[in-house]
Amino acid sequence: MQFYYGNQMPLRVLDEAEFWKHQEEEHTVVIRELVKNLEAHFIEALKEWEKALSETHQKVVRFIETVIRSGNVISPSLYEDVMKLVSFCLEQSQGFIDLCRQIKTESEVIKDNLTAKVVLNHIIVESEYFMGIAQTILYQK
Repeated sequence: MQFYYGNQMPLRVLDEAEFWKHQEEEHTVVIRELVKNLEAHFIEALKEWEKALSETHQKVVRFIETVIRSGNVISPSLYEDVMKLVSFCLEQSQGFIDLCRQIKTESEVIKDNLTAKVVLNHIIVESEYFMGIAQTILYQK
């Protein structure tokens, strides 16, 4: 987490979302590259997730720019929109975690691939970490 904002909300939570959405986007590529013979339906699902996570990442970046340009004078409607975006980010991360768990348990290719299982577990833990940070920041308001 970057600390240039002190205790400023919503910049704190947007900063976290920006970093972790980018991480999750990259994780879709890591999984596809690590498991070259992954089942086609999982490859397609990961590509769709990569696109969705990229779009969310860009939306978060736009909100960060809006908040910074506002001089941190956040209108109630902007604050509400940011909170809705963060809630969406949390739901999206949970969906990505669900896909990773599904791949880990249902892929025949991963069944005997200890490295892939370890990487998937790591990816899941990282997304859960983001969710925990975001929820903590949100509930401190």
